[in-house]
Amino acid sequence: MIHKTLDYEYIFLRGCEKMDSQSYSMLFNGIDTEVELPNGQRVVPINFDNAATTPPLKKVDEFICENIMMYGSVGRGGQKSAYCTNAYELSREAILKFFSLNESDGYEVIYVKNTTEGINLLANMLCDRNSHKILTSRMEHHANDLPWRELGKTYYCEVDEKGKLKLDDFEEKLKRAKGTIKYVSITGTSNVTGYVNPVHKMAKIAHKYGARMIVDGAQLVAHREININGNSKEEEIDAFVFSGHKMYAPFGSGVVIVKSDMIEGKRPFLLGGGAVESVFDDDVYYKKSPYKDEAGTPNFLGAMSIVAAMSVLKSIGYNNIVEHEEQLKKRLIAGLECLPQVELYGDYKNADRVGVVPFNVKNIYHNNLGTLLQDKRGIAVRTGCFCAHPYVTRLLGMNDDERYKLLEDPDAKTFGMVRASFGLYNTEEEVDEFLNCIEDIIK
Repeated sequence: MIHKTLDYEYIFLRGCEKMDSQSYSMLFNGIDTEVELPNGQRVVPINFDNAATTPPLKKVDEFICENIMMYGSVGRGGQKSAYCTNAYELSREAILKFFSLNESDGYEVIYVKNTTEGINLLANMLCDRNSHKILTSRMEHHANDLPWRELGKTYYCEVDEKGKLKLDDFEEKLKRAKGTIKYVSITGTSNVTGYVNPVHKMAKIAHKYGARMIVDGAQLVAHREININGNSKEEEIDAFVFSGHKMYAPFGSGVVIVKSDMIEGKRPFLLGGGAVESVFDDDVYYKKSPYKDEAGTPNFLGAMSIVAAMSVLKSIGYNNIVEHEEQLKKRLIAGLECLPQVELYGDYKNADRVGVVPFNVKNIYHNNLGTLLQDKRGIAVRTGCFCAHPYVTRLLGMNDDERYKLLEDPDAKTFGMVRASFGLYNTEEEVDEFLNCIEDIIK
Protein backbone atom coordinates (compact mmCIF):
# COMPACT_ATOMS: atom_id res chain seq x y z
CA MET A 1 0.00 0.00 0.00
CA ILE A 2 1.39 3.41 -0.98
CA HIS A 3 0.44 6.26 1.33
CA LYS A 4 0.63 9.77 -0.09
CA THR A 5 -1.04 11.69 2.68
CA LEU A 6 -2.89 11.07 5.88
CA ASP A 7 -6.63 11.70 6.01
CA TYR A 8 -7.47 13.19 9.40
CA GLU A 9 -11.07 12.00 9.32
CA TYR A 10 -9.87 8.53 8.32
CA ILE A 11 -7.78 8.34 11.48
CA PHE A 12 -10.27 9.83 13.84
CA LEU A 13 -13.52 8.26 12.68
CA ARG A 14 -12.13 4.87 11.91
CA GLY A 15 -13.56 2.63 14.61
CA CYS A 16 -15.85 -0.29 15.08
CA GLU A 17 -19.54 -0.85 14.67
CA LYS A 18 -21.61 -0.66 17.82
CA MET A 19 -22.00 -4.13 19.22
CA ASP A 20 -23.36 -6.11 22.11
CA SER A 21 -21.28 -5.62 25.27
CA GLN A 22 -20.42 -9.33 25.42
CA SER A 23 -18.61 -8.90 22.09
CA TYR A 24 -16.24 -6.14 23.23
CA SER A 25 -13.55 -8.73 23.93
CA MET A 26 -13.39 -9.41 20.17
CA LEU A 27 -11.88 -5.95 19.71
CA PHE A 28 -8.66 -6.81 21.59
CA ASN A 29 -5.41 -8.62 20.88
CA GLY A 30 -3.66 -10.92 23.34
CA ILE A 31 -6.43 -11.44 25.87
CA ASP A 32 -7.04 -15.03 24.70
CA THR A 33 -3.37 -16.04 24.80
CA GLU A 34 -3.02 -18.91 27.26
CA VAL A 35 -0.67 -18.91 30.25
CA GLU A 36 0.71 -21.86 32.19
CA LEU A 37 -0.18 -22.39 35.86
CA PRO A 38 2.29 -23.92 38.37
CA ASN A 39 0.53 -27.29 38.02
CA GLY A 40 1.21 -27.33 34.27
CA GLN A 41 -2.38 -26.55 33.28
CA ARG A 42 -2.83 -23.97 30.52
CA VAL A 43 -5.67 -21.46 30.86
CA VAL A 44 -6.89 -18.26 29.26
CA PRO A 45 -6.05 -15.70 31.98
CA ILE A 46 -8.40 -13.15 33.49
CA ASN A 47 -6.93 -9.67 33.69
CA PHE A 48 -8.42 -7.52 36.44
CA ASP A 49 -5.40 -5.22 36.59
CA ASN A 50 -6.50 -2.66 34.01
CA ALA A 51 -5.89 0.33 36.27
CA ALA A 52 -2.18 -0.48 35.90
CA THR A 53 -2.13 -1.01 32.14
CA THR A 54 -4.35 -2.30 29.34
CA PRO A 55 -3.97 -4.62 26.33
CA PRO A 56 -4.02 -3.25 22.78
CA LEU A 57 -7.09 -2.88 20.64
CA LYS A 58 -6.91 -4.74 17.34
CA LYS A 59 -7.60 -1.49 15.51
CA VAL A 60 -4.58 0.06 17.23
CA ASP A 61 -2.32 -2.79 16.14
CA GLU A 62 -3.70 -2.64 12.60
CA PHE A 63 -3.17 1.11 12.37
CA ILE A 64 0.40 0.79 13.63
CA CYS A 65 1.12 -1.97 11.12
CA GLU A 66 -0.13 0.22 8.29
CA ASN A 67 1.87 3.24 9.40
CA ILE A 68 5.06 1.36 10.17
CA MET A 69 5.38 0.68 6.44
CA MET A 70 5.78 4.44 5.97
CA TYR A 71 7.85 5.02 9.09
CA GLY A 72 10.43 7.76 8.89
CA SER A 73 11.84 10.51 11.07
CA VAL A 74 9.41 13.24 12.05
CA GLY A 75 10.93 16.47 10.77
CA ARG A 76 12.64 15.96 7.44
CA GLY A 77 14.28 13.22 5.38
CA GLY A 78 12.33 12.15 2.32
CA GLN A 79 8.81 11.09 1.40
CA LYS A 80 8.34 8.79 4.38
CA SER A 81 9.53 11.51 6.70
CA ALA A 82 7.06 13.94 5.14
CA TYR A 83 4.25 11.41 5.59
CA CYS A 84 5.09 10.85 9.28
CA THR A 85 5.50 14.56 9.96
CA ASN A 86 2.10 15.29 8.44
CA ALA A 87 0.44 12.44 10.32
CA TYR A 88 2.11 13.45 13.59
CA GLU A 89 0.86 17.03 13.34
CA LEU A 90 -2.65 15.93 12.30
CA SER A 91 -2.77 13.67 15.34
CA ARG A 92 -2.65 16.77 17.57
CA GLU A 93 -5.86 17.96 15.92
CA ALA A 94 -7.44 14.55 16.50
CA ILE A 95 -6.58 14.68 20.19
CA LEU A 96 -8.04 18.17 20.60
CA LYS A 97 -11.22 17.07 18.87
CA PHE A 98 -11.53 14.01 21.10
CA PHE A 99 -11.68 16.31 24.12
CA SER A 100 -14.16 18.71 22.43
CA LEU A 101 -11.47 21.30 21.71
CA ASN A 102 -10.29 23.09 18.59
CA GLU A 103 -7.24 25.17 17.78
CA SER A 104 -8.99 28.45 18.64
CA ASP A 105 -9.35 27.33 22.28
CA GLY A 106 -5.66 28.05 22.83
CA TYR A 107 -4.33 24.63 23.89
CA GLU A 108 -1.10 22.89 22.92
CA VAL A 109 -0.72 19.11 22.55
CA ILE A 110 2.64 17.84 23.80
CA TYR A 111 3.62 14.21 23.42
CA VAL A 112 5.41 12.54 26.33
CA LYS A 113 5.95 8.88 27.20
CA ASN A 114 3.32 8.64 29.96
CA THR A 115 1.35 10.57 32.60
CA THR A 116 4.27 10.51 35.04
CA GLU A 117 6.57 12.23 32.55
CA GLY A 118 3.79 14.65 31.61
CA ILE A 119 3.28 15.82 35.20
CA ASN A 120 7.04 16.05 35.74
CA LEU A 121 7.22 18.17 32.58
CA LEU A 122 4.59 20.57 33.91
CA ALA A 123 6.09 20.73 37.40
CA ASN A 124 9.56 21.48 36.06
CA MET A 125 8.31 24.10 33.61
CA LEU A 126 5.82 25.85 35.87
CA CYS A 127 7.50 25.83 39.28
CA ASP A 128 10.39 27.97 40.42
CA ARG A 129 11.74 25.75 43.19
CA ASN A 130 10.11 26.57 46.55
CA SER A 131 8.70 29.89 45.34
CA HIS A 132 5.46 28.47 43.93
CA LYS A 133 2.60 27.10 45.98
CA ILE A 134 0.70 24.09 44.66
CA LEU A 135 -2.50 22.53 45.98
CA THR A 136 -3.02 18.82 45.42
CA SER A 137 -4.72 16.11 47.53
CA ARG A 138 -4.10 13.09 49.72
CA MET A 139 -5.87 10.96 47.09
CA GLU A 140 -3.11 11.29 44.51
CA HIS A 141 -0.96 8.73 42.78
CA HIS A 142 2.69 9.44 43.59
CA ALA A 143 3.12 10.74 40.04
CA ASN A 144 0.85 13.68 40.88
CA ASP A 145 2.40 14.28 44.28
CA LEU A 146 6.17 13.79 44.30
CA PRO A 147 7.04 16.14 41.39
CA TRP A 148 5.16 19.00 43.09
CA ARG A 149 6.77 18.21 46.46
CA GLU A 150 10.20 18.36 44.86
CA LEU A 151 9.71 21.54 42.88
CA GLY A 152 7.31 23.70 44.87
CA LYS A 153 5.69 24.30 48.22
CA THR A 154 2.88 21.77 48.35
CA TYR A 155 -0.43 21.92 50.21
CA TYR A 156 -2.93 19.08 50.43
CA CYS A 157 -6.69 18.82 50.33
CA GLU A 158 -7.74 16.11 52.79
CA VAL A 159 -10.06 13.14 52.25
CA ASP A 160 -12.88 12.00 54.53
CA GLU A 161 -13.23 8.63 56.29
CA LYS A 162 -14.51 7.06 53.06
CA GLY A 163 -11.62 8.45 51.04
CA LYS A 164 -13.58 11.15 49.20
CA LEU A 165 -12.11 14.60 48.64
CA LYS A 166 -13.28 17.24 51.10
CA LEU A 167 -14.38 20.01 48.76
CA ASP A 168 -14.91 22.42 51.65
CA ASP A 169 -11.29 21.85 52.69
CA PHE A 170 -10.23 22.34 49.07
CA GLU A 171 -11.86 25.76 48.88
CA GLU A 172 -10.78 26.74 52.39
CA LYS A 173 -7.11 26.17 51.56
CA LEU A 174 -7.41 28.28 48.40
CA LYS A 175 -9.25 31.00 50.31
CA ARG A 176 -6.66 31.16 53.08
CA ALA A 177 -3.84 31.35 50.54
CA LYS A 178 -5.31 34.65 49.23
CA GLY A 179 -4.23 34.08 45.64
CA THR A 180 -0.74 32.78 46.40
CA ILE A 181 -1.52 29.22 45.25
CA LYS A 182 -0.78 29.30 41.52
CA TYR A 183 -1.57 25.72 40.52
CA VAL A 184 -4.04 23.04 41.56
CA SER A 185 -3.26 19.48 40.44
CA ILE A 186 -5.94 16.85 41.11
CA THR A 187 -6.60 13.34 39.85
CA GLY A 188 -9.69 12.99 37.68
CA THR A 189 -10.25 9.48 39.01
CA SER A 190 -8.61 7.66 41.92
CA ASN A 191 -6.58 4.61 40.95
CA VAL A 192 -7.37 3.13 44.39
CA THR A 193 -11.11 3.65 44.91
CA GLY A 194 -12.22 4.66 41.42
CA TYR A 195 -13.90 7.85 42.64
CA VAL A 196 -14.56 10.31 39.83
CA ASN A 197 -13.78 13.79 41.11
CA PRO A 198 -15.85 16.85 40.08
CA VAL A 199 -12.90 18.43 38.29
CA HIS A 200 -14.93 21.12 36.51
CA LYS A 201 -16.50 22.24 39.77
CA MET A 202 -13.03 22.26 41.32
CA ALA A 203 -11.65 24.20 38.35
CA LYS A 204 -14.29 26.87 38.90
CA ILE A 205 -13.29 27.15 42.56
CA ALA A 206 -9.57 27.22 41.67
CA HIS A 207 -10.08 29.98 39.09
CA LYS A 208 -12.09 31.99 41.62
CA TYR A 209 -8.95 32.21 43.76
CA GLY A 210 -6.50 32.80 40.91
CA ALA A 211 -5.13 29.26 40.47
CA ARG A 212 -4.76 27.21 37.28
CA MET A 213 -6.35 23.73 37.18
CA ILE A 214 -4.28 20.67 36.21
CA VAL A 215 -5.92 17.24 35.98
CA ASP A 216 -4.21 13.85 36.11
CA GLY A 217 -6.47 12.02 33.66
CA ALA A 218 -4.65 8.67 33.58
CA GLN A 219 -7.54 6.70 35.11
CA LEU A 220 -10.25 8.73 33.40
CA VAL A 221 -9.70 8.62 29.64
CA ALA A 222 -10.73 5.01 29.04
CA HIS A 223 -13.87 5.21 31.16
CA ARG A 224 -15.52 8.62 30.96
CA GLU A 225 -16.13 11.22 28.25
CA ILE A 226 -14.17 14.41 28.90
CA ASN A 227 -14.96 17.91 27.70
CA ILE A 228 -11.95 19.94 28.80
CA ASN A 229 -13.82 23.22 28.34
CA GLY A 230 -16.60 22.25 30.74
CA ASN A 231 -19.81 24.25 30.55
CA SER A 232 -18.24 27.69 30.94
CA LYS A 233 -14.96 29.58 30.86
CA GLU A 234 -14.73 29.27 34.63
CA GLU A 235 -14.97 25.46 34.44
CA GLU A 236 -12.26 24.82 31.86
CA ILE A 237 -9.30 22.65 32.74
CA ASP A 238 -5.99 24.41 32.11
CA ALA A 239 -3.89 21.27 31.69
CA PHE A 240 -4.87 17.62 31.24
CA VAL A 241 -2.39 14.71 31.26
CA PHE A 242 -2.94 11.06 30.29
CA SER A 243 -1.23 7.87 29.05
CA GLY A 244 -1.96 5.77 25.99
CA HIS A 245 -1.22 2.53 27.81
CA LYS A 246 -4.23 2.99 30.09
CA MET A 247 -6.60 3.40 27.12
CA TYR A 248 -5.71 0.32 25.09
CA ALA A 249 -2.73 1.85 23.26
CA PRO A 250 0.31 0.47 25.14
CA PHE A 251 3.04 1.76 22.85
CA GLY A 252 4.94 4.19 25.03
CA SER A 253 3.20 7.50 24.46
CA GLY A 254 1.29 9.96 26.61
CA VAL A 255 -0.09 13.46 26.16
CA VAL A 256 -0.11 16.82 27.90
CA ILE A 257 -2.90 19.15 26.76
CA VAL A 258 -2.12 22.57 28.18
CA LYS A 259 -3.11 26.19 27.74
CA SER A 260 -0.51 27.89 25.55
CA ASP A 261 -0.04 30.87 27.85
CA MET A 262 0.96 28.60 30.76
CA ILE A 263 4.08 27.27 29.05
CA GLU A 264 5.06 29.76 26.36
CA GLY A 265 8.46 31.18 27.19
CA LYS A 266 9.10 28.58 29.89
CA ARG A 267 12.37 26.69 29.84
CA PRO A 268 11.88 23.19 28.33
CA PHE A 269 11.91 20.14 30.60
CA LEU A 270 14.05 18.15 28.17
CA LEU A 271 16.86 19.73 26.18
CA GLY A 272 18.17 18.53 22.85
CA GLY A 273 17.64 18.31 19.11
CA GLY A 274 14.39 19.46 17.55
CA ALA A 275 13.56 21.88 20.36
CA VAL A 276 15.71 24.79 19.17
CA GLU A 277 15.44 27.55 16.61
CA SER A 278 19.12 28.33 16.71
CA VAL A 279 22.18 27.51 18.83
CA PHE A 280 25.15 29.89 19.11
CA ASP A 281 28.41 29.43 20.96
CA ASP A 282 27.03 31.28 23.95
CA ASP A 283 23.28 31.47 23.35
CA VAL A 284 20.25 29.29 22.56
CA TYR A 285 16.92 30.24 20.97
CA TYR A 286 14.12 27.76 21.53
CA LYS A 287 11.15 27.08 19.29
CA LYS A 288 7.60 27.85 20.39
CA SER A 289 5.47 25.23 22.12
CA PRO A 290 4.80 22.40 21.57
CA TYR A 291 8.02 21.91 19.57
CA LYS A 292 10.34 23.26 22.25
CA ASP A 293 8.87 20.67 24.63
CA GLU A 294 9.46 17.58 22.47
CA ALA A 295 13.23 17.30 22.23
CA GLY A 296 14.54 14.21 20.48
CA THR A 297 12.94 11.89 17.94
CA PRO A 298 9.19 11.65 18.61
CA ASN A 299 7.40 8.36 19.24
CA PHE A 300 5.44 8.54 15.99
CA LEU A 301 3.87 5.08 16.31
CA GLY A 302 2.90 5.78 19.92
CA ALA A 303 1.05 8.90 18.78
CA MET A 304 -0.71 6.92 16.05
CA SER A 305 -1.75 4.28 18.58
CA ILE A 306 -3.42 6.87 20.82
CA VAL A 307 -5.41 8.38 17.97
CA ALA A 308 -6.50 4.93 16.79
CA ALA A 309 -7.63 3.96 20.30
CA MET A 310 -9.59 7.20 20.60
CA SER A 311 -11.41 6.45 17.36
CA VAL A 312 -12.58 3.10 18.72
CA LEU A 313 -13.71 4.49 22.07
CA LYS A 314 -15.57 7.29 20.31
CA SER A 315 -17.24 4.81 17.97
CA ILE A 316 -18.40 2.55 20.81
CA GLY A 317 -19.65 5.54 22.77
CA TYR A 318 -18.89 6.36 26.39
CA ASN A 319 -22.47 5.76 27.48
CA ASN A 320 -22.06 2.14 26.39
CA ILE A 321 -18.66 1.88 28.05
CA VAL A 322 -19.99 3.23 31.35
CA GLU A 323 -23.01 0.91 31.26
CA HIS A 324 -20.89 -2.17 30.61
CA GLU A 325 -18.28 -1.44 33.27
CA GLU A 326 -20.95 -0.46 35.79
CA GLN A 327 -22.58 -3.88 35.41
CA LEU A 328 -19.26 -5.60 36.07
CA LYS A 329 -18.52 -3.44 39.10
CA LYS A 330 -21.95 -4.01 40.67
CA ARG A 331 -21.72 -7.76 40.06
CA LEU A 332 -18.31 -7.98 41.70
CA ILE A 333 -19.25 -5.86 44.71
CA ALA A 334 -22.50 -7.79 45.25
CA GLY A 335 -20.55 -11.04 45.21
CA LEU A 336 -17.85 -9.81 47.58
CA GLU A 337 -20.48 -8.48 49.99
CA CYS A 338 -21.79 -12.03 50.35
CA LEU A 339 -18.44 -13.17 51.74
CA PRO A 340 -18.16 -12.13 55.43
CA GLN A 341 -14.37 -12.52 55.35
CA VAL A 342 -14.05 -9.76 52.71
CA GLU A 343 -13.52 -6.13 53.72
CA LEU A 344 -14.35 -3.53 51.05
CA TYR A 345 -12.89 -0.03 51.21
CA GLY A 346 -14.32 3.41 50.58
CA ASP A 347 -17.90 4.17 49.65
CA TYR A 348 -18.30 1.17 47.38
CA LYS A 349 -22.01 1.93 46.91
CA ASN A 350 -21.12 5.27 45.32
CA ALA A 351 -22.33 5.29 41.72
CA ASP A 352 -19.75 7.83 40.55
CA ARG A 353 -16.86 5.39 40.49
CA VAL A 354 -15.13 3.67 37.61
CA GLY A 355 -14.60 -0.09 37.76
CA VAL A 356 -11.99 -0.19 40.50
CA VAL A 357 -12.68 -2.30 43.61
CA PRO A 358 -10.17 -2.42 46.51
CA PHE A 359 -10.60 -5.06 49.22
CA ASN A 360 -8.88 -7.43 51.63
CA VAL A 361 -9.70 -10.92 52.88
CA LYS A 362 -9.33 -11.37 56.64
CA ASN A 363 -6.37 -13.48 57.72
CA ILE A 364 -4.93 -13.64 54.18
CA TYR A 365 -2.02 -11.32 53.43
CA HIS A 366 -2.83 -9.25 50.35
CA ASN A 367 0.30 -10.28 48.43
CA ASN A 368 -0.44 -13.93 49.16
CA LEU A 369 -3.99 -13.57 47.91
CA GLY A 370 -2.73 -12.04 44.68
CA THR A 371 -0.32 -14.95 44.19
CA LEU A 372 -3.04 -17.53 44.93
CA LEU A 373 -5.39 -15.96 42.38
CA GLN A 374 -2.61 -16.02 39.82
CA ASP A 375 -1.51 -19.59 40.53
CA LYS A 376 -4.96 -21.18 40.89
CA ARG A 377 -6.68 -19.59 37.89
CA GLY A 378 -4.38 -17.15 36.10
CA ILE A 379 -6.21 -14.12 37.53
CA ALA A 380 -4.21 -10.87 37.55
CA VAL A 381 -4.96 -8.28 40.23
CA ARG A 382 -2.81 -5.60 41.82
CA THR A 383 -1.71 -5.82 45.46
CA GLY A 384 -0.04 -3.31 47.77
CA CYS A 385 -0.54 0.44 47.92
CA PHE A 386 -0.88 1.19 44.20
CA CYS A 387 1.67 4.05 44.28
CA ALA A 388 -0.65 5.99 46.60
CA HIS A 389 0.75 5.39 50.10
CA PRO A 390 -0.82 8.39 51.92
CA TYR A 391 -4.25 7.56 50.50
CA VAL A 392 -4.15 3.82 51.22
CA THR A 393 -2.87 4.57 54.73
CA ARG A 394 -5.98 6.64 55.40
CA LEU A 395 -8.35 4.02 53.97
CA LEU A 396 -6.75 1.35 56.16
CA GLY A 397 -6.99 3.59 59.24
CA MET A 398 -3.25 3.52 59.91
CA ASN A 399 -1.15 6.31 61.37
CA ASP A 400 2.42 7.37 60.69
CA ASP A 401 3.76 5.86 63.93
CA GLU A 402 2.57 2.42 62.81
CA ARG A 403 4.13 2.94 59.41
CA TYR A 404 7.50 4.02 60.79
CA LYS A 405 7.60 0.88 62.95
CA LEU A 406 6.94 -1.24 59.88
CA LEU A 407 9.68 0.61 58.01
CA GLU A 408 12.18 -0.10 60.78
CA ASP A 409 11.31 -3.81 60.99
CA PRO A 410 12.97 -5.78 58.14
CA ASP A 411 10.69 -8.78 58.84
CA ALA A 412 7.44 -6.84 58.84
CA LYS A 413 4.90 -7.41 56.08
CA THR A 414 3.99 -4.36 54.05
CA PHE A 415 0.51 -2.93 54.42
CA GLY A 416 -1.85 -2.80 51.48
CA MET A 417 -4.92 -4.11 49.69
CA VAL A 418 -6.02 -6.14 46.70
CA ARG A 419 -7.38 -4.17 43.74
CA ALA A 420 -9.55 -5.54 40.94
CA SER A 421 -10.00 -3.14 38.03
CA PHE A 422 -11.99 -3.57 34.85
CA GLY A 423 -11.46 -2.89 31.20
CA LEU A 424 -13.90 -2.77 28.34
CA TYR A 425 -13.14 -6.37 27.34
CA ASN A 426 -13.90 -7.98 30.73
CA THR A 427 -17.07 -10.07 31.06
CA GLU A 428 -19.61 -11.11 33.68
CA GLU A 429 -18.40 -14.70 33.32
CA GLU A 430 -14.91 -13.57 34.37
CA VAL A 431 -16.38 -11.82 37.41
CA ASP A 432 -18.16 -15.02 38.42
CA GLU A 433 -14.97 -17.08 38.01
CA PHE A 434 -13.09 -14.53 40.10
CA LEU A 435 -15.69 -14.74 42.89
CA ASN A 436 -15.64 -18.55 42.81
CA CYS A 437 -11.86 -18.52 43.08
CA ILE A 438 -11.95 -16.11 46.03
CA GLU A 439 -14.51 -18.33 47.76
CA ASP A 440 -12.38 -21.44 47.17
CA ILE A 441 -9.32 -19.70 48.60
CA ILE A 442 -11.24 -18.65 51.70
CA LYS A 443 -12.52 -22.21 52.21
